[in-house]
Amino acid sequence: MQMRIILKKRRCMVVIFCCSLVFYCSCSAPKSIDKDRFTILTSFYPIYIHALNVAKNIEGVQVVNLAPPQTGCLHDYTLTTKDMKAFENASVLVVNGFGLETFLDKVIKLYPNLPVINASIEAGNHLLLYPEEDVNPHVWVSVTLAIAQVREIGDELCKLDPTHAEQYFANTEEYIHKLENLKKNMHEALDGIQKQEFITFHEAFEYFAREFNLTVAAVVESEPGSEPSTKELKKLIQLIREKQLKLLFVEPQYSQKTAQTISIETGIRIFTLDPAVTGPVSPDAYLDIMEQNKQTLLEAFSSP
Repeated sequence: MQMRIILKKRRCMVVIFCCSLVFYCSCSAPKSIDKDRFTILTSFYPIYIHALNVAKNIEGVQVVNLAPPQTGCLHDYTLTTKDMKAFENASVLVVNGFGLETFLDKVIKLYPNLPVINASIEAGNHLLLYPEEDVNPHVWVSVTLAIAQVREIGDELCKLDPTHAEQYFANTEEYIHKLENLKKNMHEALDGIQKQEFITFHEAFEYFAREFNLTVAAVVESEPGSEPSTKELKKLIQLIREKQLKLLFVEPQYSQKTAQTISIETGIRIFTLDPAVTGPVSPDAYLDIMEQNKQTLLEAFSSP
């Protein structure tokens, strides 16, 4: 039976400037959309990259992202005046869904006529749950579920913007072909190697682990500014020693202070896996990040 330790974390406070937001929306002019431009508004980085590919090189269609590509923890994100202007000009909003974008809840209610695409509808049939029965929304970290998200975005945009449906369809198929090749290459590289149990610093990689038949022995649910207690840290160190775990995966978006402490105490090796929540504004960014994750795993599992 797999042994798991889920360390407590301080849930990020969701801050939305409600008073100023309501004032802004109530005083703004009725929404009018430029008939010559279809604007796709996305919630955050991985959804933005998906949409960039689906809408690639389509004249009269633009993709605008809300949370900047280097945001990291979405729970801490606060909408800006620029964001609200983006809502005014949006033709459609594309979100990951399943509770990830709580910072949008009140704003969406203020725009009842704005279509919202939940990119994870199909992925919803394969959701993982936290121990508290909450949904783990980080479905894009699975390449298979990222493909499902891209398909959903493409299908819905074809319906909402039929003028460009043929181009959306062609772009969607082209990008899914790239993602399928990525998935195939990753499985060919990872399926046959000898794997080890490991520890991660975020629950996002539970989807990645399931995709590639990897075993997560423990998850340190640490948000920026939140550290495990001394008791929790001792419990984790004890698990590492008992199971002789050798690999600890951190993320580039989070502090490595705790990981370094654990490594000093146990000798566990630290490697970096990227959940693709931040990165460059490039259509191939997700492909490149996952390719680097593959190389990291190959290096980690082959090291003594």
